[in-house]
Amino acid sequence: MNKALDITPVILCGGSGTRLWPLSRRQLPKQYLTLYGNNTMLQETILRLKGLSNLADPIIVCNVDHRFLVAEQCHQIDIKKPTILLEPVGRNTGPAIAAAAIQSLKQKNNSVLLVLSADHIIKNVDAFYQAINVANQQAQKGKLITFGIVPTNANTGYGYIRSSKKNIDGAYKVQEFVEKPNEENAKKYLELGNYLWNSGIFMFKPDLFVDELNIFSSDTVKLVADAINNAKQDLDFIRLEKKAFESCSSNSIDCMLMEKSKKLVVVPLNAGWSDVGSWSTLYDISEKDSSGNVLKGDITVKDTTNTYIFSDDRMIAAVGLDNLVIIDTPDVTFIASQDKAHEVNSIVESLKNNNRNEVHFNSQVFRPWGWYESIQSTPYFQVKRLNIKPGGKLSLQLHYKRSEYWVVVRGIATVINGEKKLTLMTGESTYVPLESIHSLANNTKEVLEVIEVQSGSYLGEDDIVRFEDIYGRID
Repeated sequence: MNKALDITPVILCGGSGTRLWPLSRRQLPKQYLTLYGNNTMLQETILRLKGLSNLADPIIVCNVDHRFLVAEQCHQIDIKKPTILLEPVGRNTGPAIAAAAIQSLKQKNNSVLLVLSADHIIKNVDAFYQAINVANQQAQKGKLITFGIVPTNANTGYGYIRSSKKNIDGAYKVQEFVEKPNEENAKKYLELGNYLWNSGIFMFKPDLFVDELNIFSSDTVKLVADAINNAKQDLDFIRLEKKAFESCSSNSIDCMLMEKSKKLVVVPLNAGWSDVGSWSTLYDISEKDSSGNVLKGDITVKDTTNTYIFSDDRMIAAVGLDNLVIIDTPDVTFIASQDKAHEVNSIVESLKNNNRNEVHFNSQVFRPWGWYESIQSTPYFQVKRLNIKPGGKLSLQLHYKRSEYWVVVRGIATVINGEKKLTLMTGESTYVPLESIHSLANNTKEVLEVIEVQSGSYLGEDDIVRFEDIYGRID
């Protein structure tokens, strides 16, 4: 048997709209949240591969707005050299995976690529490794591999893959991709035994993938290659060239290639997989207390059963409830019965139609120096909490339309304010008037927290003129 190829994980983080409950300004897409286990879903996706001996640093494809968050979460789990590709616009999984494959070839990486979504849960890691090893051997034989989840019930929420019944070294020929079935067909698929849930997990050699995709979607290959070849290096990120990438057809990799290729095989995966598509799904897979409850946060309950309660930052008290989902965030509280929780999307559409900011605006924004959180905002003033990591520094800048007032609440701040250079201790403050050149830095080994009060005729983030930036930011 040939030696197994090195494996490069390709982590797809999805677009800005991939959320379990896109109702709160604080909430990020689910892959960046700690919903199951001790780490965020992105971190769990990377960490569960640590037991593979032939593992390379990952390629991560993410939305440009989440780049600093992705970099920080990689740093937290000691991933030192990830390749982070920034999508200027979302174009579904086809162009995203193509970008990772072409970038891999550009880096002269001879690894096989293991394509994973950042929002999946896999409980049985040993079974996952066994399936990966089978797929790795198939990749050496010139195959594209998709992983099919062995169904545990007649689920109507997933697409299915109909496989041959002949086992060839642990893999099966793919005979058909099937759309999400009705309940009757789902039960029939479960009885037949050769129908698997379509997981969206793939494995292949990048050169084979590009060659196959060139047969069925040559325009995508050309445009993505242009986006890679004309990409800009921005700090530790690779910004795909916008014009070429947004010209790509927005389509899934299944439609672009997998449903058409004659080189595709499926490897069954029976490893406690879930894509966490709803709060009810998360409730089902989470450990429950003796009353059947899943309680995340500061929760006090009495006579409450079979209920999922999540609190972002304040206490929730519940009495006499059953079979509910309660999600509390600083801006919105979402309450639904377990069987209706997935209908949150209909609420979101209603909010979009009414132009509600809750759908579009996140109050916590990540930057290379740390992050800031909007505490209160009006047309004339805004209050922010700045969290500046050790060694972090905001750019030397000025504003034409707003003044700022800084109060240090934790740590030691090094400040330039016009012609003054200041060292501010906890409890000390400074006022930054209009058009005053200023900067804020943390030159210590501890976190610096500052409350910033902005006031003026315009408070947008584009009212900024940068004179010096240690990160060399494009934006």
